[in-house]
Amino acid sequence: MAKARPLTGLDAQAPAANNARLIIKARLEDMYRWEGFVDKPYNIRELHDLRIAAKRLRYSFEIFEEMLPDACQAFIAELTRLQDEIGALHDCDVMIAMLRLCLASQDSEAISQKRQSKQSSDGKTLVPPDLAAHMLKVAPDVEQRYGLELFMQQQERLREKLYVAFRQHWYQLKARDFRGEILGVLYD
Repeated sequence: MAKARPLTGLDAQAPAANNARLIIKARLEDMYRWEGFVDKPYNIRELHDLRIAAKRLRYSFEIFEEMLPDACQAFIAELTRLQDEIGALHDCDVMIAMLRLCLASQDSEAISQKRQSKQSSDGKTLVPPDLAAHMLKVAPDVEQRYGLELFMQQQERLREKLYVAFRQHWYQLKARDFRGEILGVLYD
């Protein structure tokens, strides 16, 4: 998970609302830093980082809720929806990775090793190594394998639907200039 960028330019002597605006602006920029991955459905780690950045932005709005305009409530709702969409997508990714590991337990050792060690761009695996090792030891029988394969296909179809819904939502926000809306409310 990407670490939050350190904040600079805060003034301990300034009104809290001024610092709140600076914090929210920085978290907004952090979220949009991941925008380039919206059209890359299999950049799992980066999409998850987008979710975390949206969560940080949402939390910033919630923390400073009392000193921000009422219009910010709508932003919280959109960010929550975005977070939920990407979270459901990530849950599917983890489930599919676990199913592949379980099914790999009957495949050749080379294929199992490749699937077990599949890493994201930051070097982290989707499934913790100890869980992956355990799943590779459990070999499903023929009926179980058939059921797992069907379930994996269902999860892959669900993931595609979830990704399409997330991407559509993102582009709806982009079309209405969500970023500009936030900055407009904060600095009007």
